[in-house]
Amino acid sequence: MTLSWKRIYAIFQKDLKDLSKNLYVTSIFILPFLMAFLYGKMYDANLEIHYIIINLTLASVTAFIQCAVIAEEKEKHTLRGLMLSPASVVDILTGKSLVSFILSVVTIVLCAMITGYEPANIVYVSIAIFISMLFYLALGTVFGLLTRTVVEASVIFLPVIFLFGFGSMLMMLVDKYPVLSFIEYLPNIQLVDFAYKVEEGAGFGELWSHLAILLAWGIVTIILAAIVYKKREIDK
Repeated sequence: MTLSWKRIYAIFQKDLKDLSKNLYVTSIFILPFLMAFLYGKMYDANLEIHYIIINLTLASVTAFIQCAVIAEEKEKHTLRGLMLSPASVVDILTGKSLVSFILSVVTIVLCAMITGYEPANIVYVSIAIFISMLFYLALGTVFGLLTRTVVEASVIFLPVIFLFGFGSMLMMLVDKYPVLSFIEYLPNIQLVDFAYKVEEGAGFGELWSHLAILLAWGIVTIILAAIVYKKREIDK
């Protein structure tokens, strides 16, 4: 299956234009910037704080905007027409992911500048964040396909934003409740652990397991998104 960059760009332009008109959705940008200014001014931001903001951006900007863009298509009854167009599933999902991806990169970079985050190895950290984005884009796609309206998507997605945006705080419960040890394998927790090892000067041999877990989350969720998309494509 080949990509049609012309179709992808057309979908990207349409979504960017629609998003610029939807203040309800774009207001989500306030959250990571508010946190960045709050922690940047009030505290000497440590790595934990930097990654609360980064994970919050991935959950609220990357995943939620992706979810809202698709939910809005369903609400306007235009997603069916897009599915029946000559554009392939890869064209459609790639085009729809570009807006969320670009806005997320800009938000993370600006928030890092506000809080003064300078990773010890920007290449390793960038790779880990990019792989994490694949998971969040796919997650947003799944929720967008399963919800009917933007308002419904907003309500359903709130626990997701809490879990992945502030989930690192749940690590305090792991020692007390061993049954919650699965939390250690959540993508947001893996990203924080990865960042700590990078700051300690770890090489790829010590980092690859975290990247593998992040990639596994991404691949599984992408497959799930493709399955849900195909099901929606044939549903009446």
